Amino acid sequence: MKSEIKIKAVRLPYELVNCIFVARENDDLASLGFTENEITFIQAQRKDEKRCIALQELNNIRAVYFPDSTKSSAVNKEKARIEAAGLCTKINASKIKSITVVANGLDDIGLAIAEGLALANYQFLKYFTDASKKRHSLESIDFAGECDASQLTALESVILGTYRARDLVNEPPIFLTATEYAQQIKMLGKEAGYKTEIFEKAKIQSLKMGGLLAVNKGSQDPPTFIIMEHKTSGAVNKKPIILVGKGVVMDTGGLSLKPTPSSMDYMKSDMAGSAAVVGALYAIARADLPINVIGLIPATDNRPGENAIVPGDVISMFNGMTVEVLNTDAEGRLILADALAYAQKYKPELVIDLATLTGAAARAIGDQALVSMGTAPEAVHAELEICGYETYERLARFPFWDEYGEQIKSDIADIKNLGGPEAG
Repeated sequence: MKSEIKIKAVRLPYELVNCIFVARENDDLASLGFTENEITFIQAQRKDEKRCIALQELNNIRAVYFPDSTKSSAVNKEKARIEAAGLCTKINASKIKSITVVANGLDDIGLAIAEGLALANYQFLKYFTDASKKRHSLESIDFAGECDASQLTALESVILGTYRARDLVNEPPIFLTATEYAQQIKMLGKEAGYKTEIFEKAKIQSLKMGGLLAVNKGSQDPPTFIIMEHKTSGAVNKKPIILVGKGVVMDTGGLSLKPTPSSMDYMKSDMAGSAAVVGALYAIARADLPINVIGLIPATDNRPGENAIVPGDVISMFNGMTVEVLNTDAEGRLILADALAYAQKYKPELVIDLATLTGAAARAIGDQALVSMGTAPEAVHAELEICGYETYERLARFPFWDEYGEQIKSDIADIKNLGGPEAG
C-alpha cells in the first residue's frame, strides 16, 4: 500500500471550503471569503506574530498563510512547507480527502504549501496489519494559481520520487537484499520511464569490482550493480550527468562491528544515498525532463560472515588501484570507488555521488544541511549551492585539498581506506 498524492490545477472554487489561502499583509480578507468575525480572529492571531492561522468547523478547514516580507524567498518557502506540514495533521484528523491551495498571485509560496502538504502526507504502512485504518484521508491537492500544468507535473513527480525513495529506505533488510533492491529499482523504472540494467555477481566479478566484492564477502546474499538511464533526443546535455549512490542495504560494520543502540539499528538506511538517486531518476523520467542522466548504484550488505574481509586485508579495485582495508566499517568508500571509476566509461559532463558516508559530517554541521566536496569547477559548486538554498536542501562545502591525500597513504598498498582522527 504505497503513498500516493494527486496535484492538479483548478480554477478558484466557487465554494471556499477546505482551502489554504496565501495572503499579503494588506490583502482584503473579505474578498477571500472570510466573515467579519473570522477576520477579527485572524487579525488577533497576527498580533501574536502567527503567520498561519487555521479556522475549522466540522469537516471544513480554511487557513490563511502570510509570508514574511522581511525574509528571502527561499526562507519564506521553507516556512510555508513547515506550516503546511502542521496543517496536514489537522486535515487528516478531519478526514478531508481534498484541499485547495489558493495562491492569490503568490504561486511560489502556494507551490511550497502544496509541497509541504504532500511531503507530510507520506506514510509507510506496508507492515501494519491494520494499515487501512491508519491510512491518511488526504488524496489530492488542488492548486488555484497562475502556474502552468508542467510546473504541477514537475512538483507531483518530485513528490512521488521522494515517496519512492522513502519507501526504499523504510524497507527492512530481511526484504531489501541487494538482489531485491535491484528488482524494485527495475519495477520503478517501468513505472516512471527510465531504463534499468542489472549486473549480477558473475558480471561484477568479470569487471573486477574489488571494492564491491570485498564488502560483500561476509554476506549470504550476492551483490548487484544497477544502472538506470533517462535519455532524450532533445536533451540540453550531450554528455550525461551521472548520479552515483551508496547502496549498502544493511551496514553492521562488518568485523569492525557497530554498536546496536542508535547506530546499527538505523543502518538499514545506509542505502539512503542510492535511494535519493532512484527518487531523482524517477522524478526526472516521470516529468520527462530534457536531460540525459545515468544513475549508478553498487548494492550489497556489510556483514561479519565467515568469509568477511578483515582489517589488514588488501584488495584490488575496478581501476586497478590497491587498497589496504584498516576498518571494515569504512565500506561505503570502497563500493563507491568502483562505481565512480566505472562512471568514467560514459565520459560524463558531471558526476555527483550521494552517500550516508561518515558521521563526521553530521558532527561538523548538524542536520540542517548536507556536506559537499569535490573537484568539479567552481561554477558547478556555486550553482549547486544556489539550488540547494532555493529548495532548502542546503549545502555546506568542505575543502578537498591535496594534502589530505597524505592521510590515506599506506605502507603496503597504493592507499588505505582510513584517514587520521581529524578531517573526517
